[in-house]
Amino acid sequence: MSDALRITHGPFGRVALLDMDRSLVRHAHPYCHVLLKVEGDDTQFLVGERIAPLTDEMAVLVNAWEPHAYLHDPRRGRTIILALYIEPQWLAEFRPNWEASSSASFFPRMAGAITPLIRTFAHDLATSMVHAPEAKAEHEDLLGRLMIAVIERFSDWQRVAPSLRAAAEASGMDWRIRRAVRGMREDPGATPNVDRLARAAGLSRAHFFRLFGQATGVTPNVFLNVLRLESAVTSMVTTREPVTAVSHRLGFSAPSHFTRFFRDHAGVTPTAFRQVTCLGSEPAPLSF
Repeated sequence: MSDALRITHGPFGRVALLDMDRSLVRHAHPYCHVLLKVEGDDTQFLVGERIAPLTDEMAVLVNAWEPHAYLHDPRRGRTIILALYIEPQWLAEFRPNWEASSSASFFPRMAGAITPLIRTFAHDLATSMVHAPEAKAEHEDLLGRLMIAVIERFSDWQRVAPSLRAAAEASGMDWRIRRAVRGMREDPGATPNVDRLARAAGLSRAHFFRLFGQATGVTPNVFLNVLRLESAVTSMVTTREPVTAVSHRLGFSAPSHFTRFFRDHAGVTPTAFRQVTCLGSEPAPLSF
């Protein structure tokens, strides 16, 4: 069964060191996502509708809100993957226009050949996470060096304008979709039924799905699942809110359904995710 070896988090977002031997469902993230193989067998991801290999020589690059899935071949062994989920505001501290990493075209390709420098930084970061889980400043420094190398290698960042994603979405989005998105963001647990959103918008299901896809690039279900997962991850990382309470708040009918949802999207159970994240950290305050 897949396992999280270490997870570190901070203003940069989060980095997970995952030992994978099972597939993950199709999902997305609201920020750019980089996957690097640390050791084990070669493997692959489905990014959009295409297969992207993850090997000693190739990284997988996923843009914000781009649907993707981990595809484990049962004939192969386990793979240790360094998974980066990077906040655009943090990247903007290196170069202002790197905030555009939240755009859907920041990485023009879904995979690319890594350099020796990228391989070294990835190995050093993974090693530090395992042997010094409390060294948050060291993790952030190594991650910064790694992301600079990755972006300079794989993104046409010199041509990227400062991010106008939010403004473009706001001006080009149908007002009914904008209202639905706002409601989903404010309380992702209150609207688990997407058909109800379509009715509230005064649209047929088909028309709602079409307009939503045009505005966001993903289906309403994928969008809602992203919001629910990110809310769950935040709770696991920053609080001691009971898993049952998180499950209820996010609209799951039973804690077991929430646990399965979290494992299928993040690779491990929420309890395991929290335990690994808390290594080397002070316990988060109780959330009532």
